[in-house]
Amino acid sequence: MAEQVTGINKILIANRGEIAVRIIRAARDLGIPTVAVYSDVDRTALHVRYADEAVHIGGPRPAESYLRKDTLIDVARRTGADAIHPGYGFLAENADFAGQVTDAGMVWIGPSPDAIATMGDKQAARTAVTRNKVPLIPGTAAGMPDDELIHAARAIGFPVLIKAVAGGGGKGMRPVQREEDFEAALNTARREAESAFGNGDVYVEKLLVGARHIEFQILADTHGNTVHLGERECSIQRRHQKLVEEAPSVFMDEDLRARMGEMAIAAAESVGYVNAGTIECLVDRDKNFYFLEMNTRLQVEHPVTELVTGVDLPKEQIRIARGRRMGPTENVLEPKGWAIECRINAEDPYANFMPSTGQITTMLLPTGPGVRVDSGVYTGSEITPYYDSMIAKLITWGETRSEAMLRMRRALSEYRIMGLKHNIPFHINLLNSISFIAGKFDTNFVEQRFNMHTYEQDPTPEELETLAIAATLYAHRKRLLASQVVAPAKRDTSNWKWMSRFERMHR
Repeated sequence: MAEQVTGINKILIANRGEIAVRIIRAARDLGIPTVAVYSDVDRTALHVRYADEAVHIGGPRPAESYLRKDTLIDVARRTGADAIHPGYGFLAENADFAGQVTDAGMVWIGPSPDAIATMGDKQAARTAVTRNKVPLIPGTAAGMPDDELIHAARAIGFPVLIKAVAGGGGKGMRPVQREEDFEAALNTARREAESAFGNGDVYVEKLLVGARHIEFQILADTHGNTVHLGERECSIQRRHQKLVEEAPSVFMDEDLRARMGEMAIAAAESVGYVNAGTIECLVDRDKNFYFLEMNTRLQVEHPVTELVTGVDLPKEQIRIARGRRMGPTENVLEPKGWAIECRINAEDPYANFMPSTGQITTMLLPTGPGVRVDSGVYTGSEITPYYDSMIAKLITWGETRSEAMLRMRRALSEYRIMGLKHNIPFHINLLNSISFIAGKFDTNFVEQRFNMHTYEQDPTPEELETLAIAATLYAHRKRLLASQVVAPAKRDTSNWKWMSRFERMHR
């Protein structure tokens, strides 16, 4: 069958920051001009400087600028853009906006409005995927009154998780360990969901203890082809916000990857999905997996998949939106090497990760083999309170997980940001964690065992074995350093609390 190719002559990017820069670069590689949009506080932003054109769209608050659907479509018309890429966040998963774009005769670089609407409603998504026999965590329907929810929670068995029907990102989500805490948690979840999404409906599902958060990248085109590009490990998170991602997952084996990949494809096909998307799952200690939700957009952590597959995901999104066959033709069952991503955020890890604002007075980026930095800021940029606090995504690749971790340690030590607080010290400490090195963690790891007040508990025998190996490598490195003509600079140990237990033992 001949390809039905849609011409895309210019792309408007309805977003900001590093993802806008990433899409601009992908479009430039394809020879497609781009239009950036910006708010009052983003006049000098990197995405504004890199795009072929840039148009001011309003005040600093998202509701005054990046969430103005009519304004974005009007700017696209005035600049001659015939396609809109939403990136992630803002309007990326807004079915109404996607429909307005297509109704205006423009190309929406993403899935159909119907697919967005179905997968954006957690209950509708659960109903849809069950038609393809996708396993679900035991839970309730949406819209149940409070008295029925408590009865359902008792039947499911505590602990349970109260979740908002709309939205994501941990908002409107409350774990409940005991029945006596249920009513207060329910009221809090409803208020938060109403405030964040304008919809206070919630549902209850079983809380899996010791589970991992693993997601699969999906690509699907208009020619009936749907593939997965392997998994990403997203269990290192705080308050349901991801901090570190890996591809592949140290927890996976070939059989589990194949079965979960088939499930991810079935979930996507249940709504006739086209373009890039992500199937998110929880996997328990016995490797039983359950569908959690689908993100109908590009993920923040997409670079780790790119590095182990060689697939440029934003370029594939554009290719699919033009009606072409996508590049990948088979599921990725054997990732090439290992990739790790650390989200570098403007936040103070010593003050409960309070967001930090201000001007970046100095920023020196790490470079070298296997190091990639995706960022939308530079020296002199202002981090404001209006948007997400992410400064950059630091990604490293290696032939093995060990090499990727060593390169990440090096990159973090080279990264210099001055003018505001940031979470690089947290990442350095995490990369020195015995449990992280051993791959022994779950979604509660950071909050239970790895925060600013406490260090890890006594190591298990497996962790002690890892420590012994690390000690040998450390001693070897010390000998190599001692043999150098120029002595290495003395390490700053003033922030001793962030040193790993291993380093403190060998000072």
